[in-house]
Amino acid sequence: MVIGGFHPFTLSDFPGHVAAIVFTQGCSMRCPYCHNKHLWALQAEHGEIDEEHIVTVLDKRSKRLQGVVITGGEPTLQQELVRFATRVKAMGLRVKIDTNGLCPEKLRELILAGVVDYIAMDIKAPWEKYSIVCGTEINTTRIQTSIDCIVGSGLPHHFRTTWYRQMLNDSDMEELRRTMVPPSSPYVVQKCIM
Repeated sequence: MVIGGFHPFTLSDFPGHVAAIVFTQGCSMRCPYCHNKHLWALQAEHGEIDEEHIVTVLDKRSKRLQGVVITGGEPTLQQELVRFATRVKAMGLRVKIDTNGLCPEKLRELILAGVVDYIAMDIKAPWEKYSIVCGTEINTTRIQTSIDCIVGSGLPHHFRTTWYRQMLNDSDMEELRRTMVPPSSPYVVQKCIM
């Protein structure tokens, strides 16, 4: 995996779990409010973080940690994601994936492999504004496929939207809640801090 960042401890990123965070390099979107723009390029500008180093730290902390959050960037762009998640699970840790939903095939692969315990997916905007908010052309059918895949998996999950008020107004948010967020799924609106 191409890893652009690592935090060995978080209490807020994996609901109900003490976790570490692995930030993958590379993202398929260019959201203007992104606070991880340094992770957009598939190759890190200042060198990658060695996977073996991370595994060593996780192993040393495995008695205190309950899980690992794999975020980004966009983790589902990583060819080695299932292998890495399998490795984390073998250490007795739970795996949470944060995703933008553009790679439903990779989500399905993770779910079928049984190596993901929790999924958080961003729903960026109402369908007609999706490409505008994401800063690139988006095939929204892929987003809907990911939503359906996550809900159908039966795994703990939540959907979330960063409310970027320069692009999303009150009626956009209401439409998004009404037409895109599955009624049975937890949903979080995050304030955009810029």
